[in-house]
Amino acid sequence: MMRGVIVRGRGGFYTVRDEAGAEYVLRAKKKFRRQRISPLVGDRVLFTPGEGKEEGKEEDGWLEEILPRKSQCLRPPVANVTMLCIVAAPAPEPDWMLVDKLLIFARKQSLRPLLILNKCDLPKAGETAALTKAMYAGAEVDVKTVSAGIGEGTEALKDALRGEICCFSGQSGVGKSTLLNALFGLSQETGDISRKIQRGKNTTRHAELFTFGDISVIDTPGFSLLELDEVFDPVLLREYYPEFAPYEGQCRFSPCYHGSEPGCAVLRAAKEGEIHPARLERYHTLLTDCRQAWRERYD
Repeated sequence: MMRGVIVRGRGGFYTVRDEAGAEYVLRAKKKFRRQRISPLVGDRVLFTPGEGKEEGKEEDGWLEEILPRKSQCLRPPVANVTMLCIVAAPAPEPDWMLVDKLLIFARKQSLRPLLILNKCDLPKAGETAALTKAMYAGAEVDVKTVSAGIGEGTEALKDALRGEICCFSGQSGVGKSTLLNALFGLSQETGDISRKIQRGKNTTRHAELFTFGDISVIDTPGFSLLELDEVFDPVLLREYYPEFAPYEGQCRFSPCYHGSEPGCAVLRAAKEGEIHPARLERYHTLLTDCRQAWRERYD
């Protein structure tokens, strides 16, 4: 058997790249279905290559084993990612709640988050960049500004991606595929923002792994909605907000949800401008959702 990495999967067939860079089209053995395991782009695997189209021989090879995963993401369905690149742009108007959910998702999966602001050449880009840096000042996430259209900031972004297996995510239309084209000289299909509805046209239909020297990137279908499917104790939500950490233990009540409790140090910090109010407001929205899901977990 040979070792390789799944770089794409379509219609029950998986393309695997071996250690020498050669690619093979394979089928997954039925045992994976019995074990309820789905091969994912990014999986490190053992496989048996096919024998070509000669008479009496198996044309397609077989996926034999999926090696232990370092990480697994179900939405998008990829494996062994180390960095989640969250792409936003001045247009379409940023969905900051989606950004917050993706940051939570990244930390729950032990992925390093990177926030990328594309289209920095647009007229409102300066305002968007200033707001982004203010909202996420204490969130322990690097912010990179780039323009895929004119190539600005792409070299600095490449440096941030080196040694990582990256997954690009975010709203449709923010330019993820265009950005990959600019970074690595690809020729992926790209789309424009609909002038009528100001929403992105989703042009990436399948996850695919690209490798460029010491940078690996998984491009995934764009999406404009992410739900935090896992039900967990609402008091744990605060752990995914690094800007709250300096105030832990200073609240009047313990544990403190940082919701509406009197004597809450986090609420006081927000009033004093140490935590951005919009970021706290979205946290309260998610806290309400988490509390409802927790109450209904046995229904």
